Amino acid sequence: MKYQGSCHCGGIAFTVEGEIGQVVDCNCSMCRRRGALMWFLPASALKLSTPRGQMGTYLFNRRHIRHHFCPNCGIAPFGEGDAPDGTPTVAVNVRCLPEVDLATLKVVHFDGARL
Repeated sequence: MKYQGSCHCGGIAFTVEGEIGQVVDCNCSMCRRRGALMWFLPASALKLSTPRGQMGTYLFNRRHIRHHFCPNCGIAPFGEGDAPDGTPTVAVNVRCLPEVDLATLKVVHFDGARL
């Protein structure tokens, strides 16, 4: 399935392709505050439609994940990092995919606060 995603104002727009098997609700200090539901998939599944220069990027804690956000509206539609095996990975905030019915998703809770 192919999804169109964006921040609130459209300053960051992308398409992502794959099947959403589950999403992660993490309780780390970042995810807890922004309320993200993250879908992890290979970085090659995401195609950015807007220039990378339009994104802000935030690194915290171990600085392994590049949390991208829109400097205009503040929404964080996805992050980038590497899986434990080194594979480039994206974490898409499914709340930024308007056609996804959030009530149908399998949500896995992750205790990121204790890492």
